[in-house]
Amino acid sequence: MEKLLEQYFDTLWPICRSITGNGLRQSFKILQEIIPLELTEVPTDTQVLDWKIPKEWNINDAYIVTPDGKKIAEFKVNNLHIMNYSISVNKEMGWDELKNHLHTLPDKPDAIPYLTTYYKETWGFCITYNEYKNLPQQGSYKVYIDSSLQNGSLTYGQYVLKGSSNKEIIFSSYLCHPSMANNELSGPLALAFLYKKLAKKENRYYTYRFVLAPETIGVIAFLARHGHALKNNIVAGYVLTCCGDNGKITYQLSKRTNTIADNMMQHFLETKYPNSVIRDFRVGGSDERQYCSPGFNFPVGTIMRTPYKIYPEYHTSLDNKKVIDFSALKEVVCLLNDICQAMEMNQPIEPALLYGEPMLGKRKLYPEKGGAGIMNDDLIYLLSIITLSEVNHTPLEIAQRLNTNILQLNTALTIALEQGLVKKKIKQ
Repeated sequence: MEKLLEQYFDTLWPICRSITGNGLRQSFKILQEIIPLELTEVPTDTQVLDWKIPKEWNINDAYIVTPDGKKIAEFKVNNLHIMNYSISVNKEMGWDELKNHLHTLPDKPDAIPYLTTYYKETWGFCITYNEYKNLPQQGSYKVYIDSSLQNGSLTYGQYVLKGSSNKEIIFSSYLCHPSMANNELSGPLALAFLYKKLAKKENRYYTYRFVLAPETIGVIAFLARHGHALKNNIVAGYVLTCCGDNGKITYQLSKRTNTIADNMMQHFLETKYPNSVIRDFRVGGSDERQYCSPGFNFPVGTIMRTPYKIYPEYHTSLDNKKVIDFSALKEVVCLLNDICQAMEMNQPIEPALLYGEPMLGKRKLYPEKGGAGIMNDDLIYLLSIITLSEVNHTPLEIAQRLNTNILQLNTALTIALEQGLVKKKIKQ
């Protein structure tokens, strides 16, 4: 998986993406090789909840020529040089006018900042502070931006992997940034490769919905069309962001804080990832803001490694392939796959046989010879499931009581159900 993750990363990396446009569509087309996303185009000016879809932006080239004839801030060298959504410009100007359109990070003098102007028609260039401070302040600069801003559409993708139940677990990530690694490509790649794993699973109980959209406005467009229909079906969900560096796995709780999504993730991190971090819900993050917004308030948390705004390369040209640890990205995919396996097995159960412990020997589930040392883990798990299911009705509750990971109970739970020692609990 690591090699394939890297190959797709390298293919997607050079593309200049935004919240609309051909770069976004090109990126979706590449990801459709992994996950069969069904794409929706939402026309410019469409009202989506409290927002409107902006004009579509595309860009071909951009650069500045200094008074001494040097070409700088070349879009084709690094697509972060152009402020995303800049309007077309082709003119000469002096330093006093140009400097108001140049953006730098003095505290990170070798980094190109990432800036956008989605909802105001203006333009700008982003350069390193070290380059900025050496620019001549006399003479004429040529500024060239070959871009278009016109009526078009916003693209988002989703795919529904059906299970036997209409109850859904949703996974969501965003696709809208230009060449940034952890903040842009780690989430979509993790989501796509998680799909590959779950698609192989037979007899799925839950339906799994995968959503990939431009951050904020794209998910708002998705929720405008599908949100109300999903309110009765989504039981858990996770937003995937910044999950490709080698920092500790971090989970941000949903706004409701006590959902099965929260409880299951906390259980896994406590039992399998002791160095992980769990933090409260907060505003100002990623698309969990939309899924957890008033009215929807879905049970959706956020999975990441080093959180956005905390890792020093965030929203700069320093967020490049050097930041990515593909084994760490794979670990996030495997964690989420394990979470889904646990969700599948976490159906409520109750005892099938009452009054006295069932005789396991006649079912060939107990050692022929009794005595010291016969109580191995599998036998303890089986007896625990039989006994505790009267008061702890889900495998997760039983696992928490035993202080073990829920997946450790899988074999014993399968046997208990097949042998008629416990049964699925009928909801009242």
